[in-house]
Amino acid sequence: MNQTANFYDKFYDWVILKGPNILLAIAVIAIGFWLIRVFSRWMQSRLQKKKVNSSLSPFFLSVSVAILRILLIFLTMQILGIQLTIFAALIGAVGVAAGLALSGTMQNFASGVLILLLKPFRVSDNIIAQGQEGTVTSIQLFFTVVTTFDNRTVVIPNSKLSNEVIINISAKGSRRLDLELKFNYGVDLQKVKQVVDETIAESKSILKTPEKRIGIATLEESGYKVLINAWLNSHGFHDARLIFQEKLLENLKASGIKLPGMEAAKA
Repeated sequence: MNQTANFYDKFYDWVILKGPNILLAIAVIAIGFWLIRVFSRWMQSRLQKKKVNSSLSPFFLSVSVAILRILLIFLTMQILGIQLTIFAALIGAVGVAAGLALSGTMQNFASGVLILLLKPFRVSDNIIAQGQEGTVTSIQLFFTVVTTFDNRTVVIPNSKLSNEVIINISAKGSRRLDLELKFNYGVDLQKVKQVVDETIAESKSILKTPEKRIGIATLEESGYKVLINAWLNSHGFHDARLIFQEKLLENLKASGIKLPGMEAAKA
């Protein structure tokens, strides 16, 4: 009987001493999780209104909620009088070990966040990076996928893209076609310019603005070189360039203008 009475006395004292803290901790947990749910819905709506990238929105939301829940648990433990020194040391050790093990991965992750926020390029842009030229088909948090014009899939770590030069060849919407043709001095320059002008006028892919430019690039002993600058849409640039060059060659031949080497080929 004495042991039972002592147990109840100690339990009663413990309840009187710890009971308010336990009730407070339960209330804090319940209210805290409710507030976190409210915050999560609010943050989700804000991210949608701000049109944050679809790859970043779930990450920001999940990280924010996870941090708030961890802080809530630590607050509850503090209310209950549980010492947090051991937990803090453990979390610090795990964080250092994870940081060392995942340093390269975290670098790719940080670079992916910067790319999605700063937008040096977007999905469907044509870029040149890491010696590869192609269309960006996907931007993930750790890597970017580029499909080259010969239909190869290239996966590039984001750290490579954030630390090195990227050429975005479609950001402006148009690209300049630079073409050099060599002629003998016996060929009339004005006739050449007329044929080039007519070919450009016939072409549906050559843009009216910026203005085209045709002139002599260099003068050499064996002849002169004519430089042609014309503007094309960035998307479909290579196809348009091939079509224009083919049509120009046909028109030059039809007008009787001979390019160097044509006489040898004819002979």
